[in-house]
Amino acid sequence: MASSLCDLHHNQITSYLPCISAQVRLNAYTVNGQTMRSMLNLQHRALSSHSAYVGGAVFSPLHPNYLARGHMKARLWAVRADSSRRDSQQLYYRPESMKAAAPTASGKFIGFAVGAGLVLAVVFALVKLTGTLFNTATSNMVSTGIDLPFSPRSNKLERRSRDRLGDFARELRLLRSVDMSGRNFGDEGLIFLAEGLAFNQNVEEVDFSANGITAVGLKALSDVLPLNDFLKALNLSGNPVGDEGAKGISVMLEKNRGLLKLQLNSANIGDEGAKALAEMLKKNSCLLVIELNNNMIDYSGFSALAEALIENKTIRAIHLNGNYGGALGASAFAKGLEVNKSLREVHLHGNGIGNEGARALISGLVAHRGKITTVDIGNNSIGSKGAFHIAEYIKKCKSLLWLNLYMNDIGDEGTEKIAKALKQNGTLTTIDLGGNNIHAVGASHLAEALKDNSVLTSLELSYNPIGPEGIKALAEVLKFSGNIQILKLGWCQIGVKGVEHIAEALKYNTTISTLDLRANGLGDDGAASLARSLKVVNETLTSLDLGFNEIRDRGAFALAQALKANEDPAINSINLASNFLTKYGQVNNITIKSFSIHETLRIKPCIVPCCC
Repeated sequence: MASSLCDLHHNQITSYLPCISAQVRLNAYTVNGQTMRSMLNLQHRALSSHSAYVGGAVFSPLHPNYLARGHMKARLWAVRADSSRRDSQQLYYRPESMKAAAPTASGKFIGFAVGAGLVLAVVFALVKLTGTLFNTATSNMVSTGIDLPFSPRSNKLERRSRDRLGDFARELRLLRSVDMSGRNFGDEGLIFLAEGLAFNQNVEEVDFSANGITAVGLKALSDVLPLNDFLKALNLSGNPVGDEGAKGISVMLEKNRGLLKLQLNSANIGDEGAKALAEMLKKNSCLLVIELNNNMIDYSGFSALAEALIENKTIRAIHLNGNYGGALGASAFAKGLEVNKSLREVHLHGNGIGNEGARALISGLVAHRGKITTVDIGNNSIGSKGAFHIAEYIKKCKSLLWLNLYMNDIGDEGTEKIAKALKQNGTLTTIDLGGNNIHAVGASHLAEALKDNSVLTSLELSYNPIGPEGIKALAEVLKFSGNIQILKLGWCQIGVKGVEHIAEALKYNTTISTLDLRANGLGDDGAASLARSLKVVNETLTSLDLGFNEIRDRGAFALAQALKANEDPAINSINLASNFLTKYGQVNNITIKSFSIHETLRIKPCIVPCCC
């Protein structure tokens, strides 16, 4: 009777309701003239389980017997007397295999396996549910593995990283300029933050440099920036975005009408990326500055950018330092310069253009229809022949303000040509000739030029073997001529004799405010010579750099006493770093600081144990 009444086939299940625990109660029925009530207690702890309601009973299809046979069958009801009610009996469901017998070994194993399976199902369901909720907010995230700010096997942000990104997002909403460089938040972080830039009407400058961002993260940025015309400067330098990332940014900037400055320095961009950016420049009408320093752009990339310059009407500065343009790249770039009218700054430092490249580039600069103010062609293996073309440009250009020829090899012959051109130039204020193998002869030519030039204010001659004689020629002119305000003579082999000429010139000069004399072997005697000049009232010299000069306590004491004797010193910074000062020399400097008239003095000694 019990078997027939309780025989339930799985086809009878008509509907499903989600549940975690199901307690099955059967309708009352009569056995041997008595009304009995049975209870089937099924406990399932599985998040994703379902149940069925049949004939007043609720069944779970994840019950082990149902899973094993495809259906449920109640086979046996064991009758047990209830001690509290003698006239009633409780019926409990018991599987047929357990009828009047102890569980077998196979039954124990099956029960253990089923229980373990249910536990694993619960764990899997919890993980799946949590991951689904998180993926809704952060879909398409890909881990970069940088600084491990996120969990390694899922897209779930760690609590700490999520809080940090929340702080970054608030900065984007509240501040005008946001610096997030070096935070290592990777692609995931950028995807999270990108939403904060869409329709943002507050932030104007954002620095995302050195964060491990790749082309994957830039895709999210490219999707939102066309919606933001308020952002003016974006720095993505130091991120391995590569050519694919450059292509994505290019597509974005074709539609963006607000960004004025884009920095993609050290971003692993090659010719293909440069070509994509060049196509963007043909269509973009608002970008003013683009920086592509220290990438892998070769001749074809330079050619593409040159073609873009022909069509672009707004670009003001292009930075291509540290690439692989060479002479051919410089020649191609020059063709774009000839036609372009908007460009003001050309930065081609470290491209190995050589003399031939310099000739072609200068030809393009001379033909340029706009007003070039800045030219950086340092570290390009330019010799005296290339210096000839540069000198011709200096003579003709009426707008050039800043010229960098640092670390070339123009020598004394090239310096003579540059010096003669300076006599005829009335605009150039800053020139860098450091590291050009200039000797005393070349320095003398520059000194002669300064007699007739009152425009040049900054002269860099460091890393040239000028020696005492060359310094003497410069010092004599600087006493009463020129308008030099910043003079850099570090590593020029000046020695004690050379610094005596400079010290004498400082007594009369009224223009020099910053003087760099690092690493010239001055020693205590050289420091004492300068100290004698510092006793004289000098209203212009404010900064003196004497680092790496083997100055000991005696020289430091002389400088301190000189400043103490000067009642109204203009100087506020003396750098004595990397010299041979002991604690005695340090105490002397601290003593000078204690005087009220020298409160602005900042002498920075480097304490190196030695015997004086």
